[in-house]
Amino acid sequence: MYNPQLQAQHQRTAERTSPQDSTGAQERIGNEQIRELLRAYGLRTSLIRLKVIDALHSADRSGRSIGVRGVHAQLEQLDIPLSFLSVREVLKRLCTEGVISLGDDKCYSLQPAARAVLEQNALR
Repeated sequence: MYNPQLQAQHQRTAERTSPQDSTGAQERIGNEQIRELLRAYGLRTSLIRLKVIDALHSADRSGRSIGVRGVHAQLEQLDIPLSFLSVREVLKRLCTEGVISLGDDKCYSLQPAARAVLEQNALR
């Protein structure tokens, strides 16, 4: 039996995973590069850290920095059910460990050394 809601859901999923995605699978860094970054800073890998760093790296590549609400909103768009508080705590921890920095405008961005690790691993 045809279910239009199910069909629409499959279409949205296909659009998100399509290689021609406008956010560009080519622009996004892989989980392995982020894992390498976390290892370099002595941090354990977790889904939320992977997704938060990916969101920050995507913003960085487009020349902007984003705040907690921006990161949370980006994760919600990807259907990743994480609470605002969880995102904030991960950002605080990454900041404490030196992976990211908090600007005067309350926006986060990757530290140059962390960005270099991601870019170096992306070239491999």
